[in-house]
Parts: sequence; C-alpha cells; structure tokens
Amino acid sequence: MIFSSTLFLFYFLPITILGHLMLHFEMKNHWLLLVSFIFFGWSQPKYLWIILSSILINYIAGLMISYQKGKRYSTFWMILAIVCDLALLFYFKYFNFFIETYGQIVGRDILFKEIVLPIGISFFTFQGLSYVVDVYRRDVKAQRNILDFALYIVLFPQLIAGPIVRYKDIAKEIEHRSISIDDFSFGIERFIIGLTKKAIIANTMATVADTIWSDYGSSSCIVVWIGSIAYSLQIYFDFWGYSDMAIGLGRILGFHFLPNFDHPYVSKDISEFWRRWHISLSSWFRDYVYIPLGGNRKKVYLNLAIVFILTGIWHGAAWNFILWGTLNGVFCIVERLIRQYKKKKGYKYRSPLFLSHIYTLLVINFGWVLFRAPSITDAIKYIKIMLGIHKITTPGFTVFWYLDRWTVSIMMIAILLSSKIPNYISEQMHDKLSEKLWFFLKHSALLMLLLLSMMRIVSGTYNPFIYFQF
Repeated sequence: MIFSSTLFLFYFLPITILGHLMLHFEMKNHWLLLVSFIFFGWSQPKYLWIILSSILINYIAGLMISYQKGKRYSTFWMILAIVCDLALLFYFKYFNFFIETYGQIVGRDILFKEIVLPIGISFFTFQGLSYVVDVYRRDVKAQRNILDFALYIVLFPQLIAGPIVRYKDIAKEIEHRSISIDDFSFGIERFIIGLTKKAIIANTMATVADTIWSDYGSSSCIVVWIGSIAYSLQIYFDFWGYSDMAIGLGRILGFHFLPNFDHPYVSKDISEFWRRWHISLSSWFRDYVYIPLGGNRKKVYLNLAIVFILTGIWHGAAWNFILWGTLNGVFCIVERLIRQYKKKKGYKYRSPLFLSHIYTLLVINFGWVLFRAPSITDAIKYIKIMLGIHKITTPGFTVFWYLDRWTVSIMMIAILLSSKIPNYISEQMHDKLSEKLWFFLKHSALLMLLLLSMMRIVSGTYNPFIYFQF
C-alpha cells in the first residue's frame, strides 16, 4: 500500500484518522498499532513475522540492557541485538548479492534462493538499532510496554521509506500526546504538498526518465542529459514528497517527525549536500558509526570512507550502489583536504558561488546516473554518451519526442522548487498580504493541488516510491 493510491487516500487514511480521533487516548496507540500492521502486511502478509521478530529482538534487548548493572552484560545484550538485526537485514537484502559475488570470484554458477525483500526493512532495522544503542548509552529509558515499543517500530507513516525516526525523539509522544487544531491543519497542508510533489512532479519526471533509459543506447547527447536531469528531479521529489507526507501524517496523529530534506540541490559542495539530503540517514551514520569510530578526533578520512561505503551498501545490494557511495565519500574527503590546506596556508580565496553550484550539481547528476543504472557497465556507457565520447550507431528520437509543454512546464517548476526562491516569495506574500487574503489564497492553492493530484492518481499515472526498494 502506498500513500499515492486510491486505496490509501479514500479508504485507509480516512478510517485511520477517524478512529484515532474518536478513541480515548489509552486506545489510540492500540488502534495505530493495528492499522500499521495492516498497512505493512497488505502486500506482504507472509513477511509480518520479520517485523515482529525485529520488535521482539530489540524489545527484549532493551529490557535486558536496562536490568544489567554491569557494563559487561549490557554490552553483551547490545551486541547480540545488533547481530540479530543485521543478520535479518543481511539475509533478506544481501544474501543473494553475496552468493553471486562469491560465485564470480570462484568461477562457479550458484543457484540463487528466491528471497523477496520486505518493504522498509532498512528503515525499521535502523530504528531498532538506534533504540538499543540509545538504551545502552542511557540516552533513553527502555520501554516496558511491548505494544508501545511495537508502535515505535511499525508506525505506518514512516515505516517503509522513512524518515528514520529515533525513539528518543517521539518517546514522550508515544506515552502521551495531544493534537491541536494547528498541528492537524499543518499536517494536512504538509501531506497535500508532499502528495503534489509525488503525484505531479515525480511521476511526470519518471515518465521522461524511464522512457529515455529504456533505449538510451541510441539516444543523442542532449537526450541522455534530459534523462539524467529528469531522474535527478524524480528521485528528489519522489523521496521529498514521501517524507513530507510522512511528516504530515505524523503531525495529524500527534507525532513530530524531524525534517528529512533541506534544499539539497542548492548545496555548494558534496559535503553540504549530504547535510541536506536524507538528513535522518546522514545523522544516523554520523551518530552511530562515524563518531563511535573516532569522528573528527582520529582517522577522519578512514571513518568518512567507511561511512560512505556503508551508505552505498545501505541503498542496495549491487556494485553500482557501492561505487556510488564510495565516490561520494571520495569527493567529501577531497573537499575536506582542500579546506584544511587552505586553512593551513591562510588562503581566503573562495570560488564563485555559481561555479561551486555547477560543480556540485554535475557531481550529483553523474552520481544519480550510477544510482539509476542497472549495472556499472550501463552507467559508464550512459556517461560516455553524456560526454559525447560514445558513438551512436542507430540514431534515436529527438528531444522533442520526450518533451511536451506539460513535461517542460513541470520540469521548470521542479527546478524552481529545488531552490529557495519559492520560500522567499511565500514569506514576502505572507508579510505583505492581510491574514484573511493570505489564508484564502494559500488554502485555495492547496485545494487545487489536491484535486489535481487526485486526478493524476485516479487516472492511474503513479509509480511506487523509489525508496521502497531500500
């Protein structure tokens, strides 16, 4: 079940909200737990045992850690939970990749097991890991109520594509929360904005990107550039839209999830990009991998390399993901070395902002080619066409075959929304217009966006979210 579907929008969501509003607080968590299990198990009922196992493993480990007085035994339970969590993740996400790689090394064809990847396993596994580590560090108290802990793991808004929510950020709201009119209104607005990003922008860009990628070998240089830009916008608005919908749904239900994006495409370097893109994942690796390895105190570059390799592995069981993460790490390390060299030499010169932006966008764009490609070989071939160094034997369609007025308009809007200009315009209008006029204009626009998004969804023009595969 996905947010941008008629089943979710017209049935699941209204019933869930109505039940949550009508029930007394003691029953609200039980209701959310029930509907969250239905949400997760709707398309994969046979795999409910996996998330139940994750809940049980981390719940028991948290209790045992809190009961132990000696650090030795607490460490044992923390390590045991981590091993069990990662074992589940490894088997379902990486086992076949490991077997395939092993077969290639020894030169043998090994039969694969048919393993279906449970949706959201990377997200709820990381939430369980962060909980156990935080209990071990005494940053939070272990949750005694297994139903409340299960709700933290399986809460449907952020269950299958994030953001990665930490227990300490919503622990108080699980035990007690109130829903104000302002929160409810904010949640609806945020959900509509996220739905618009997904249903209108991301899906339009997906059509362009998928069409070009399906036959890129006979495409011209300009066509494959359009394909790479379309995919860069698709993955951004797809994931940004989902995060906005998750944050909005959370607020409607009384939970305050932290932002997951902060205009990453305005970044001046790759290091800044990763502070703005998928913030919950970047901060997770910082707090649970980078800092424990030594952070900025020792072996900084090795720590950065490990974090970015793991980031690539987290995204998928394929060499192109690992290479994508590694290259991002290389650029971050080089940027850090340059900054330290300039500081040491006392250089105050800074590159013009537009050059910094161009450099960053080019690296990001080429990175997304590697991310989107079925294999490293395909990525290299695609990039060669982008650079004009690959000969096209059979001419394909011109760029006008892929772009019409609607597509070009949506692409321009997407590029504009990737900047901070719309935020500035909105703030200026809010300051200069009367409250009544601003209220009318904003809610009229939201209503039109909702209707347009619904029309696009009902017509069947939607895709599964890209990050569902992670």
